[in-house]
Amino acid sequence: MRFLPVNTRSVMVELPDLEQTLALLAALQAEPLAGIEELIPAARTLLVHFCPYTTSASELARAIACRELTAAALQSGPEIIVPVRYCGEDLPQVAEHLGLSVADTIRRHTEHVWQVAFTGFAPGFAYMVSQSGIHVPRRSTPRTRIPPGAVALAGEFSGIYPRESPGGWQLIGETPLKMWDLQRETPALLTPGARVRFVDEARQSTSVSVALKPDAVCDEEPARAPAMTVITPGLLTLFQDDGRAGQAALGVSPSGAMDSAALHRANRIVGNAPGTACLEITCGGLRTRVHQQLVIAVTGAPCLLEVCNANGQRFNAASEQPVALEPGDEITLRAGQQGVRSYLALRGGFVTKPVLGSSAFDTLAQLGPAPLKAADRIYAAANPTQAVQPEEKSAPWLPGEGDVVTLDVVPGPRTDWFDAQALTLLASQPWLVTPQSNRIGLRLSGEQPLSRCVSAELPSEGTCTGAIQVPASGQPVLFLKDRPLTGGYPVIGAVADYHLDLAGQIPPGAVIRFRILASFGEITR
Repeated sequence: MRFLPVNTRSVMVELPDLEQTLALLAALQAEPLAGIEELIPAARTLLVHFCPYTTSASELARAIACRELTAAALQSGPEIIVPVRYCGEDLPQVAEHLGLSVADTIRRHTEHVWQVAFTGFAPGFAYMVSQSGIHVPRRSTPRTRIPPGAVALAGEFSGIYPRESPGGWQLIGETPLKMWDLQRETPALLTPGARVRFVDEARQSTSVSVALKPDAVCDEEPARAPAMTVITPGLLTLFQDDGRAGQAALGVSPSGAMDSAALHRANRIVGNAPGTACLEITCGGLRTRVHQQLVIAVTGAPCLLEVCNANGQRFNAASEQPVALEPGDEITLRAGQQGVRSYLALRGGFVTKPVLGSSAFDTLAQLGPAPLKAADRIYAAANPTQAVQPEEKSAPWLPGEGDVVTLDVVPGPRTDWFDAQALTLLASQPWLVTPQSNRIGLRLSGEQPLSRCVSAELPSEGTCTGAIQVPASGQPVLFLKDRPLTGGYPVIGAVADYHLDLAGQIPPGAVIRFRILASFGEITR
């Protein structure tokens, strides 16, 4: 085993192959170690998230290294028949790479049982292995759009895209089955251990029925008067809370508020529990009409909160303070010059429809209450509250366009995949935040790209929020809250946890400088 640093609360265990990776996963699940919060298996690695107040990376490395990898690597699950129309754009190239005809390639894909080894990338995306001998590289240039239901190959794995997304796998066909459906008892159709038989639709007609929940998702509104009605939602207004940690087995990343401290601060001001769902407003623009007496607070990116009462009188309300509203008021949040995201908390909380235990909307997975739109009604909850109070501490500085932001970075886990100058270059040159940035990640642009010294294809492995992934272009992507659970490009380092809130508030046009905290090296045990 190799133990590689990831960030201040994660370590990656690298093993020789998938079988040993799954054996270690089984061993740690059977006898958990104190402090481990979540395990994310991948092709040849196990990403271990831990609580730094309970244990440390070195302590975990010593304990994990002693484990005997004798547990059953993969339990056998249910068999699922997946009908496929073999019409993928890459099928002829895949056949040529394998030295087979297209018909023989289809035959090899269908005559072997595939088993789900682990999940990742997106909710419902399963990495399946078999004894077929199929092994193909990813595409040199990923597609920007792959349709849902696309059946694909990469390395030793077969997978099915659960929703429209970018991707670099080789497309060989398509299936009508839904890989992810919240109305099913288990939303993911393919879970670890499941055995999959692909059937060529041209040869056999197949149908699959999956039991739905008796209490399928309901879109009915509460039988009460709304607290507010949305007039204009702004660029993007979402419900966010602390996210849905612990759902890695379904391929679901935590998501949650981009600036957790601002979310907690807004809730404390109005007397809510810190993790209560708030509205996350991107670049201002939200305008609502108030129907009840309410108390709100706005934190995060400073913005002008304008109130117009029923008599047409206008006044401005301060951020970071409780604000009392009356029926007939209209409130407007106007974009400021610093930061990106503001948080609006409502005393007592909002009525939301949690998905997998959270009201956070994940823009990559499309999970959670939908983004607000004009004419949406917002309802007030009656959660327990404490006294309303102004925030005692001043709000932290947030960057604006053109400002320079310094972020601390922990090298790893794949720093040694880059040449000797890459880490120096990462820290020495400024990185411009481009307009293509979003909740998934900040896309950065530097004058000199980062060069790799290892040209091999990286098997998919777990990622963390703050990971600095480097694609073939050499221009980094800084993963944020809606990141994929696994990725196939090397990560040169990860932003320290205490700078993640700041990273979530960096606007396009700002410049990032990375400060390396330590030299790269395997974790000692």
